[in-house]
Amino acid sequence: MKVDRFAKDLATGSYDLLVLDVLRERPAYGYEIVRRIFRQSHGTIRWHLGTVYHVLHHLERQRLVTSRWHKAGRRRERKDYWLTVSGRVAWRQQRAQWRRFSRAADALLGLG
Repeated sequence: MKVDRFAKDLATGSYDLLVLDVLRERPAYGYEIVRRIFRQSHGTIRWHLGTVYHVLHHLERQRLVTSRWHKAGRRRERKDYWLTVSGRVAWRQQRAQWRRFSRAADALLGLG
């Protein structure tokens, strides 16, 4: 299957913002984040678990997200992630940048 390079590049540039946005509402674990992004994008954005964990670890290193293991049933443990105060600030800044960029791109393409 041929990968659409343009679509992939667009998606890659928005990974951090999408995860921050999902976590702004409430803490979530990796698979839940993947499901919510898929559902909210109406099936347009389909991530592998490796992708979301790569993004989450990147955001943890930047101290925008923190995590904690907890029991999710009798034996299974699950790692929940949530935004830090810095993460909320970053989400607001990135969201504003996204809005400015998308308005400008729409205007250039005759869409806005």
